Amino acid sequence: MEPEIQLNEHNKQEYPPMHTAEHILNQTMVRMFGCPRSRNAHIERKKSKCDYLLPEEPSAELMAEVERRVNEVIDQHLPVTIEFMPREQASEIVDLSKLPSDASDTLRIVRIGDYDACACIGAHVSNTAEIGRFKMLNYDYTEGRLRLRFKLEQNLKQA
Repeated sequence: MEPEIQLNEHNKQEYPPMHTAEHILNQTMVRMFGCPRSRNAHIERKKSKCDYLLPEEPSAELMAEVERRVNEVIDQHLPVTIEFMPREQASEIVDLSKLPSDASDTLRIVRIGDYDACACIGAHVSNTAEIGRFKMLNYDYTEGRLRLRFKLEQNLKQA
């Protein structure tokens, strides 16, 4: 019999498609702008927002490219998998700076294909095909903070 894995308590029930889309958005922002993942996110079923620290305001063309790339990843129908590993091992593949100081020694790593890996205890879809279309609603830039507001739309083209 395998020992039970003890994880931290989780006090929120996310909407899995939106929460998974947040992971893809975070990785897209990291890749495009070299910024950290969002540290201030509000993820809800109808619409969500994430803040990113950037040295200058991105152009409208760059923001359209963010939306395009997020949807490109979603359209790849990537598997979303979960694995458990010791904190020390996880620190070699993911940024652990957002973890609370009392986080467990065993971490839950969520992978979206080969695109993203993140320590996360929340709910996710099992494949990006379940997400739908990522639609950026608007964004604003103030004093080094880019705030993106977005929603998910039903994907009308079924693969």
